[in-house]
Amino acid sequence: MTLSIKHASNADSDALWHILEPIIRAGETYPLPRDMSRDDALAYWLSQSHQTFTATSEGSVVGTYYIRPNNSGGGAHVANCGYMVGENARGKGVARAMCAHSIEVARQSGFKAIQFNFVIATNTRAVALWISCGFETLCTLPQVFDHPREGLVDALVMFKQLEF
Repeated sequence: MTLSIKHASNADSDALWHILEPIIRAGETYPLPRDMSRDDALAYWLSQSHQTFTATSEGSVVGTYYIRPNNSGGGAHVANCGYMVGENARGKGVARAMCAHSIEVARQSGFKAIQFNFVIATNTRAVALWISCGFETLCTLPQVFDHPREGLVDALVMFKQLEF
């Protein structure tokens, strides 16, 4: 799959919602309200504190991610990211390409590291991908996510120091 990754804009709202909605409604990989409205989801994903990107293949948006400071002030040198891939594009390298892109954007933006605060442990494909991209698990947060099918499950804090 040939991908193009570019900054997202409000003009991408329909395509973004097409990706965001089923993931939010499933409630299995993000700690967002399952009944989150379209407007609230897009406001969150396209927040002014985020740099948001789309991954496009053959003219269609197949994935999206954002990057932002993980914290403000003394913690603003560490990035945080969120990634979502459309259902029809999963398993085709979209998340890996977006992760590689986000690492480069983080470096260019002056971030010293990337931290994922809340990776749902049952999202084993994502965990394996992040590890293969050089992230390490710093800790396990026991039973902090109420999974709609599996009940209380762990979340992971994952981290990658960036090399300059």
